[in-house]
Amino acid sequence: MIFKDYEVVMNFNQEVYNLLRLIPKGKVVTYSQIALCLGNVKLARAVGNALHNNPNPKLYPCHRVVNRKGELSKAFAFGGSEAQMKMLVDENTQFDRFNRVRLDICGFDIEKFIKSKS
Repeated sequence: MIFKDYEVVMNFNQEVYNLLRLIPKGKVVTYSQIALCLGNVKLARAVGNALHNNPNPKLYPCHRVVNRKGELSKAFAFGGSEAQMKMLVDENTQFDRFNRVRLDICGFDIEKFIKSKS
């Protein structure tokens, strides 16, 4: 049964990574947006786990995922929140005075984007 669970996790992770490739530079999505695209908003933590295991951050831009308040990840897998912020700043992502991403400006409606492509 462990092997089957492994396959389920790997398939889920790949679906997360495929969604990451849709997010344009300078834009962000939330963990729950990704989870909702995968069918269940309660999968937001699982999305975070997938991001933490990202096999190729250049191909799958996990730095473009923030929490629902626009806050960066303290446990960003590739150098902490400072590294995540630098990567987002390099893409001209806008922040407020509390170093949260301006979701009103830089939020990407990934669900709407996916529906427009269907």
